Amino acid sequence: MKIRVEPFTVDDFVHVYNRGNRKMIVFRDINDKWRFLKILRFFNDEYSPANSFRQLEWSVGGNVGVRPQQLPSGEFKWPEWPKDWPSHKPLVKILSYCLKNNHFHLLLKEITAGGISKFMRKLGDGFTVYSNLKYDEVGRVFQGSYRGRTVMKDIKILQYLDAYIQIFNPFEDYPGGIEKALKEFDQAFEFAMNSPFCSLGESFGKRNLKIIDRDILKEMFPNKEMYKKFAYDALLVRNTREILGKLTMD
Repeated sequence: MKIRVEPFTVDDFVHVYNRGNRKMIVFRDINDKWRFLKILRFFNDEYSPANSFRQLEWSVGGNVGVRPQQLPSGEFKWPEWPKDWPSHKPLVKILSYCLKNNHFHLLLKEITAGGISKFMRKLGDGFTVYSNLKYDEVGRVFQGSYRGRTVMKDIKILQYLDAYIQIFNPFEDYPGGIEKALKEFDQAFEFAMNSPFCSLGESFGKRNLKIIDRDILKEMFPNKEMYKKFAYDALLVRNTREILGKLTMD
């Protein structure tokens, strides 16, 4: 995947997103979404072995499958970091994410020069290979270059963008949409919390897929109730998209 992003430097926050080629469905079933999350977990690393998933399956003793293990408590658990891989050195911090059927959103922090570029290349290539093999196809899965909108260090924009990813996007899938979600906010918030394909549940202890690092947002919103109030207020702000401007998806 070629890179189409605004200029940014180490410690900047970047909203990264892409949709399916010709706006077609990217995630055709639930296992496709789980595979994408698995890539977020295990490809966010400086180490780049050939045939990463094959090595992962061998190193943990057997086929670990597409989905994480679901424990009796309802918790999802990935296999541990492979013992024969070097110690985990992430390329980026993933603060939040949301997967929709034909696109995805990531809020990333550049922590090493070139980290986002390398991570997104590994992410795009890894999922494309998986999808083409599964569906016996060739060519692009995503619509050309991924997009990257730079937040830099504007705290207000960062907070609204995080809510856009973790609240606005999953609320679009709530029965009745965002308007109904606003009227039934408590239920809608739990709806988003329970979706494994939105990072909200991982942000506040519902799951631990070891994908996200909330970074400065953990200090701003140390508990669910504080974030919930902010998210509700953000939904009430009718010009939220104007506040975010070009940082949202085209």
